[in-house]
Amino acid sequence: MAQVLQEDRGRVRVLILSDPERRNPLSEAMSRALLLALEAAEADPGVRAVVLTGAPPAFSAGADLKFLREVTKLGAKANLAHSQELKEVFRRIYTFPKPVIAAVNGPAVAGGAGLVLASDLAVMDEEAKIGFTEVRIGFVAALVAVMLVRHVGEKHARELLLQGKLIGAGEAYRLGLVNEVAPKGQALERALALASQIAEAAPSSLALTKALLSQLPSMGLFEGFGLATLANAWIRETDDLTEGIQAFFEKRKPEF
Repeated sequence: MAQVLQEDRGRVRVLILSDPERRNPLSEAMSRALLLALEAAEADPGVRAVVLTGAPPAFSAGADLKFLREVTKLGAKANLAHSQELKEVFRRIYTFPKPVIAAVNGPAVAGGAGLVLASDLAVMDEEAKIGFTEVRIGFVAALVAVMLVRHVGEKHARELLLQGKLIGAGEAYRLGLVNEVAPKGQALERALALASQIAEAAPSSLALTKALLSQLPSMGLFEGFGLATLANAWIRETDDLTEGIQAFFEKRKPEF
């Protein structure tokens, strides 16, 4: 069975983590399938935004139980390769040139919560839970910590990572882990609505905005202004801006 299912809703591609009996864990097969699905979505000019969700009842429960049983016996080389592959999944989503919206329709735990952090926006079902539970079994949430500190700041990151507790949608919204809490069963539809609205914007503008957002937090003030100056100048050479300005003066919707 395919690990990642896909369906197109207009200009939005929905990617569905599909291993529901095991609660959609980030297994090696799932990670590779997700990377391939993202590659296909990037290459398709008809896809302007991506919604990532899980086959019910979970979004993603994180680690594969089979992997957990074997992880301490794999050896340093195999464990490093696995960590690098998981890093690539998060990095790929975080820096993906098209907007990615997570529809958190059920539990998002450990690496599954990392997928939420890597996405640009997240809509969470009011009954879903999210958490970074790695410390409870002797793991460390190393990869997700890179993104978590950016999202919620150091104090909240310490709270979430050191306690290793699951929190509800309301608390996740308060901390800044998600952008919206949806009524029960409506996370996907709300995520699709957001993705469809964002997909109407200029693709080059969206891609450049995402590139800036991924780099600016690690830059100093003057370094950030330098990068922003280059971006400001470059975007003026694009066909998207030409069309956008023309449409503005002609009082019509731009055709990006």
